[in-house]
Amino acid sequence: MTNEPKKACAEALSRVLANTYVLYLKTHNFHWNVEGAKFRALHEMFEEQYRDLWDSLDEMAERIRALGEYAPGTWGQFSQLATIKETAGVPSAEEMLQQLIADHETVVDIIAEAIKTVQDAGDEPSAGLLTDRQTTHEKQVWMMKSMLA
Repeated sequence: MTNEPKKACAEALSRVLANTYVLYLKTHNFHWNVEGAKFRALHEMFEEQYRDLWDSLDEMAERIRALGEYAPGTWGQFSQLATIKETAGVPSAEEMLQQLIADHETVVDIIAEAIKTVQDAGDEPSAGLLTDRQTTHEKQVWMMKSMLA
């Protein structure tokens, strides 16, 4: 793979990384601040989610480095690259779920775009990493939607 396709792959991964980081922060915040009748279930679910998100960050950043590019690593870079936004205040438990569902769906869409980019470049290692992440986010959406029913 030449430098231009590697750069395109790293840029696509950087967008996924940035959105994952913002989602990690939001999920951790909700873990700390959730209240209500579903407190325990949501508190534990949010913890599982933020731990998974945290673990995935390193893998993505290291893949960007393997492509010969620098991984974004500052809040300024993440906020410029991310579509997902922070939440002001402390929403209700149901609103937390609704926001996280929407954010995971956003990440699924961003990952789908990134998969196309890396596959077009013939970057199968990145495609595999992204496909695994997409599967995880889709599962999280299903689980959270089940909590709303």
